[in-house]
Amino acid sequence: TILSHNDRADLKPGQYLLLDAKPEPAFERDISKETRALVLDRNGFTCQMCGAAAGEPHPFDPTRKTRLHIGHIIDKSAGGSDDLSNLRAVCSICNEGAANATLDRPSLVKLKTLVRRATNQDQQALLEWLQEKFKSAK
Repeated sequence: TILSHNDRADLKPGQYLLLDAKPEPAFERDISKETRALVLDRNGFTCQMCGAAAGEPHPFDPTRKTRLHIGHIIDKSAGGSDDLSNLRAVCSICNEGAANATLDRPSLVKLKTLVRRATNQDQQALLEWLQEKFKSAK
C-alpha cells in the first residue's frame, strides 16, 4: 500500500509512503470498452459535472488536459448499477472530488438565471466559449 498527500496531511504533493510491498488485488472493471465508448459518445466527450471537453485544458486547472473517465450517477456503494442510464463521462479532476457526490444538472430556467446574473464581461466570455464549442456542429 502506498500513501500520498491525499491520504496523509503530513505528506507533501509528490511525497509517498510505502506501508507494505504486498500489492493489493486489482479491482474488476465491470464496464466494457464498448459501453465506455457509448457513454463518451452519448455525453459528447465532455465531463457531465464541469463541462470540460476531452483533451482541452481543464477549466479548474489549465496546467492539466482534460481526461475523461466513466463514473456512476448513483455510486455502486449506494446501490447504483453499471447500466448505461447510470453511467456518465466525468473528468479526472471532478472524479477525484466526487466522493460519491451527485450534482444535478441545472434546469434551463436556472441556467438562464445564473447567466443573467453574471457580469456582461462573463456573459460575453460564455458566448464566445459556446460559439467555439459548437462551431463544428453547424
